[in-house]
Amino acid sequence: MYTPPRFQPDRAAMLGFAAARGFGTVCAWDGGKPLGAAVPFAIEFSSDGTPLLTFHVARQNPLARLGDGRRPWLMAVNGADAYVSADWYASPDQVPTWLYQSVHLSGPAALMSDRELDQHLDGVSAAFESSLAPKPPWRFAKMAAGRREAMKRAIVGVMMRVDEVEGSFKLNQHKSDADHVAVTTALSAREDFSARRVAAQLRAMRPQLFADTPSDAALAAGETR
Repeated sequence: MYTPPRFQPDRAAMLGFAAARGFGTVCAWDGGKPLGAAVPFAIEFSSDGTPLLTFHVARQNPLARLGDGRRPWLMAVNGADAYVSADWYASPDQVPTWLYQSVHLSGPAALMSDRELDQHLDGVSAAFESSLAPKPPWRFAKMAAGRREAMKRAIVGVMMRVDEVEGSFKLNQHKSDADHVAVTTALSAREDFSARRVAAQLRAMRPQLFADTPSDAALAAGETR
């Protein structure tokens, strides 16, 4: 990934972003063309601190034949994004742009054992169910054993060792305070949920500029001012 230094976050921030997002597009090369799939994932760490991505794909997915433990795969993780009109800046002679957060994780992928798949399914569902509290978490144990085994036979688990972490958090870090406020205000006035999420991120970067405006949570939730 090409990343100008001013938009490059540190490794911990990139891994934290990916872990919190928990959903991305995984890609691999089959020797003739790239293959991809949109998948939820979890991040674990080996004893030496190496990040490990765990996810699963349909058994009939051609990707399942490529998990040989040597071939490099790529997981692209994107967050909210928003178009910015040049008219929104306080400064003259600006150009339109797009603000976004994106992280690429890459490394060799191998298929899981049946036991590892059980652990993965329990872990990934627990992670996402926790965000729904106070709802009691759903667990695979709630399924009838026969149904659970039938569903498992339809998928394969994949573990990808993350050898490289790249990312770009392009959020107008290089713009003046006046431009920052102007763009944030314009994005927060849009009805588009993603634009409001980006506005909330911009506010969090320079909170002192927005002491008398609605909270980040209100903007991210799409509330009106």
